[in-house]
Order: sequence, then structure tokens, then C-alpha cells
Amino acid sequence: MAIQIAIRKSGDITILDVQGRATISDGESELLRSKLEELIANGVCKVLLNLADLSHVDSSGFRILVEVCVSLRDRGGELRIIRPTGRALIAFNAIRLPDVIPTYDNENEALTNFQPLSDSPTL
Repeated sequence: MAIQIAIRKSGDITILDVQGRATISDGESELLRSKLEELIANGVCKVLLNLADLSHVDSSGFRILVEVCVSLRDRGGELRIIRPTGRALIAFNAIRLPDVIPTYDNENEALTNFQPLSDSPTL
């Protein structure tokens, strides 16, 4: 199944519901990258990726997730993931991605764990 990405909001958090495959062989991971880069360029700072319906991910998909995480952190933002399932979950755990990007079992838990954005710089 080709990747499908639905974008919605919950307050100041942008949620991407991702279905299908995030792999380099079919170019699907690049579609995910372009959507995420577009959101960041438009000032989005809090991103929640719902990967519960992601059936497969390869190294290109993992690279994108880490790059987006770093990009958001550099801008004072955050990336959170709703735990993938099946083979994608096995791959996530094998490379220990949940140690780098906070990963939650459900949307409500993930939404409540975002930090409030600071309106003024910390001294």
C-alpha cells in the first residue's frame, strides 16, 4: 500500500496519521519527508506522528524521523510518536528509536506529554 498521510490539529499540535509503507524503494519516505519539512517551514513546532497503521519502514524512514526530531528540537519544538505495530514496531525496537523519540501507546497520552511552548527565551 502506498503511503497515505492525513494531517489534523489538536490545539497547537499537528498530528499526521500515516498509513502504508515508508521505504526508499518506492519513494514513499520522500513524501513523508516533504510533508514534514513543509510543516516545519510553515512554523509548526509540535508534531505527533500516528504510526499505528504504518506497515513497513526502512532505514530511509528512520533517517527522516531522526532528522525531523533534530530539526524540531533546534527550533524549540518536539516530535512524538504513537507506537507503530507489527513489523514496524519490531524495527523501531531493534534500533531503539523509542529511546531517542518519545513514543506513546495512544494519542491522548502523547498529546498530554507535549511541553508548552515558551513565549520568552529562558535566561
